[in-house]
Amino acid sequence: MASPDIQRPRTDGHGAGEAVVLVAAAAAAACLIALILAMLLGGAGYPQISPGLPDPGALTRWGLPVARAAMDVSAALTVGLLVLAVFLLPLHQGTPGEQARSYVRAASWAALVWAAAAGAALVFQLSDILGRPVTEVVGNEITSYASSVPQGIGLTLTVLAALGVALIGRTTTGAAATVGLTALALVGLLPPALTGHASSSGSHEMAIVGLSLHVLTVSVWVGGLAALTFHALRGTGEHVPTAVRRFSTMALWVWIGVALSGAASAASRLYTVGELFTTAYGQLMLAKTAAFLALGVLGWAHRAHAVPRIAEEPGRRLFLRFAGVEIVLMAAAMGLAAALSRTAPPPDLTEATDAFRNLAGFAMPPPMSPQTLLTLWRPDLFFILVIGVLAGLYTAGVVRLLRRGDTWPRGRTVAWLAGLLALAGALLSGVGTYSYVLFSVHMVQHMVLSMLVPILLVLGAPVTLALRALRPAHRRGDRGPREWLNAFLHSRYSRLVTHPGFATPVFVFSVYVLYFTPLFGTLMQDHLGHMFMNVHFLLAGFLFYWIMIGVDPAPRKVPFLLRIVLLLVAMGFHAFFGIVIMMQSAPLGMEYYGQFEVPWLDDLAEDQYAGGGVAWAVGEIPTLLVLIALVVQWSRDEERAERRRERHSRRDGSEDADLDAYNAYLASLERRAKKREEREERL
Repeated sequence: MASPDIQRPRTDGHGAGEAVVLVAAAAAAACLIALILAMLLGGAGYPQISPGLPDPGALTRWGLPVARAAMDVSAALTVGLLVLAVFLLPLHQGTPGEQARSYVRAASWAALVWAAAAGAALVFQLSDILGRPVTEVVGNEITSYASSVPQGIGLTLTVLAALGVALIGRTTTGAAATVGLTALALVGLLPPALTGHASSSGSHEMAIVGLSLHVLTVSVWVGGLAALTFHALRGTGEHVPTAVRRFSTMALWVWIGVALSGAASAASRLYTVGELFTTAYGQLMLAKTAAFLALGVLGWAHRAHAVPRIAEEPGRRLFLRFAGVEIVLMAAAMGLAAALSRTAPPPDLTEATDAFRNLAGFAMPPPMSPQTLLTLWRPDLFFILVIGVLAGLYTAGVVRLLRRGDTWPRGRTVAWLAGLLALAGALLSGVGTYSYVLFSVHMVQHMVLSMLVPILLVLGAPVTLALRALRPAHRRGDRGPREWLNAFLHSRYSRLVTHPGFATPVFVFSVYVLYFTPLFGTLMQDHLGHMFMNVHFLLAGFLFYWIMIGVDPAPRKVPFLLRIVLLLVAMGFHAFFGIVIMMQSAPLGMEYYGQFEVPWLDDLAEDQYAGGGVAWAVGEIPTLLVLIALVVQWSRDEERAERRRERHSRRDGSEDADLDAYNAYLASLERRAKKREEREERL
């Protein structure tokens, strides 16, 4: 008798094909109907056009949202098929099975459609911007738009990423390669979100991160369910119960992600609650919210009724019914989203705009004081999620260890939570607010992110905690979170980034490249640039201090003497970096700071001099503490080695294992000399 986990559905191939076609047709119809109704009711379908103003025509007016909907749906299917192949279906000896590989090839075809839809959206978008029909848009204009305008560059990058998935997916067979392909597909979703109108909204952090997270979570949710439903309907679908249970867990988290990102996007585009009911944009958002809540109810019904009985035929049929309704409702929601992108949000009439507000996304703060540093907190959705997820996962790991009777050092927990608290203070408090205004505060933030926070996080030993708390995969040869973590730690990528010859130059010299080139002023002008710098500071510091004082297992063990030498080199270069900033005759980053004036700042050059002093003085204190910790660790390591030698000596019945080893070495040399003399005598 076949095990329940590999039970195949009783639907024959012909019936399964008809069911797939029926669900796909219903979903396509729901998406199109929702798009048309939303365009008509929202006013985007037939806008009022003033005489004499350019008009791209009805083809562009309707073709652009249709192309966007096709792009979103095909992208979600691409991601969903890849997720099904590598994360939902069990692996066989660490590699995807034949069915999983067939889904990767299917994802390559979906990615080809994705690329074509993104290319069509690029042409329609250019037609809309120029106010000319598609037939009048020539090749040179398309090339210029795709390579020089942010919105065009974003769609071009999406086309390239989709084509990469389509080409690479034809030959991908390994699990690691499929994970990389999934990552490429997810990255391909982001450029339109990062370069669209959200980047110019009032709250940059909430708008950009909210929309990006929304696109990622919706794609995983919609595409994963569609791919899983197709797999369950197939007459040869294997491991359906396992895939359904895994997706049920994943769907809960992505549902939460969709909720958070949707709320953030709404908060960044609507300025009063009444605009939800009085504007077309708000009404479409309410319709999307209603669809989202209905999907949440269906998901709860899945978890409560279908998933526990998925190995049985009635449970399988119940799952397919729920999934079919969900897919149709998701398609309608994606049609609403495409129409929403063509609907103008209400204007911000609450505050006047100025140069600084246009750059930073918020008004100029008052003169800096201890009170404002403690009270001017600003939400940054990306780092709020990072801090919340890291704190939650670490706490869950510690709780799991304690519940099963294991122990975990309190000092490591305190260090980890203190590091996250320092991270929140540097990015979300008044320090993060004034880092947009004053170079000196930006340098304080830099030092905290690159030196203080990484040291505390490294001492928290998160990898050791994860390896101890995560359970092994239920199937031999399959990969769960613990196996994926182990594979990552032993990968060539991990060996590269943790090599002292890589981590140390990145930590030391990247600051010179950043601050003494136009890169600093360029990155400061955009929220993504701020995010990139902060993430870089954090990761570069974490890698460097991991090889210095880390207690987690690493791909290689660096000798303590080399660690001390590298730390002293880093200390010297950081001190020299601060001195060079203090000696600058002209302020740095004038590409950014020169665009606005700070009414309560007397001298920009003096503020930069103070920032150099921060880099010189404050940056050396954590390094000195790390040097002391290294010496202590070296001493303890020698003590442990001596105890091991003593244990081996007692086990072998000898008083000095080192002396015995040396005598054995001398005896081996003597035996070699005798053999050589015997060979010479025979000759």
